[in-house]
Amino acid sequence: MNTPRSLARIALLLVLGLLLVACGQGTGTSPTTAPAADATAPAADAPATDATAPAASSGEPIAIGSKNFTEAILVAEMYAQVLEANGFSVERSFNLGATPIAQAALESGDIDLYPEYTSTGLLEVLGAEPIADAAGIVEAVRAGYEEQFGITWLEPSPFNNTNSFAMTREKATELGVSSFSDLVPLSAELRLGGPPEFPEREDNQAVLELYGFDPAFGGANYVQLDAGALRYEALTRDEIDVVVAFGTDGQIAGLDLLLLEDDRTAYPIYQIAPVIRQDTLEANPGIAEALNALAPALTNEVMSDLNWQVDGPDKREIEAVATEFLQAQGLVQ
Repeated sequence: MNTPRSLARIALLLVLGLLLVACGQGTGTSPTTAPAADATAPAADAPATDATAPAASSGEPIAIGSKNFTEAILVAEMYAQVLEANGFSVERSFNLGATPIAQAALESGDIDLYPEYTSTGLLEVLGAEPIADAAGIVEAVRAGYEEQFGITWLEPSPFNNTNSFAMTREKATELGVSSFSDLVPLSAELRLGGPPEFPEREDNQAVLELYGFDPAFGGANYVQLDAGALRYEALTRDEIDVVVAFGTDGQIAGLDLLLLEDDRTAYPIYQIAPVIRQDTLEANPGIAEALNALAPALTNEVMSDLNWQVDGPDKREIEAVATEFLQAQGLVQ
């Protein structure tokens, strides 16, 4: 199905085709002579002026997409508001679906950019091997996307929404635990709770083996809990000692939990960044400066808090949460 955006492009191409025919340059053959020089254009050796410098914006709307969960939509809304504050016209196409859907929309030109995670791009889109170094991941995805898709990555935010473990601060202090390695000597007795698929996934088993966790930690003592909320409820009721978490889960900030350090960087790094069509960026170079200014503000603690405002008991609207945060950062009025 053609989207309104693609239909508009088709209409524009038809108009341009009619204009070319009217000027004696139909689509049958290419002209054999160079077009006449524009008498108003500056001489080749004339110094550049503000009038001839590239504009920061093409004036065309920037279509921003997102995947289909709170954090992705929230970050996309922040991108939209920052660009609007910098004079860009924006179209919102949020909640598209999982990575394959958002990536396809970006490749087809139905959207111009969306927020994506660095190791998702590396592992799922490019099908490459994991990289432990955050900067190395960005370098690899930027090169791979530019070569294969004509798409590039802007600067990532520092937060890392990867697999992790979390504990109540009281329990962690009692046991002297702050990292994965600290858990290992206690892992035969501790109860770990998480989604049913955790023990079956190869990446999780590789992490447990790398650290040397007792088999009971992900086996006999493992408690299967379906929903994220149920996992955290079980932790706060002391039905489990450790919970399988993601780095920016809202419950981490909302319940004042301790996110344990993956001190051997066993899990991949999942930083978020705008992935953008290169033709869009070339036509609108001001996008990079505007969105790169936002990137450093999104830390693990900040993102967890913002997610909690949306998903926690207050159930605030994403647009309001984004606006309040961006105003506090001085990025929008």
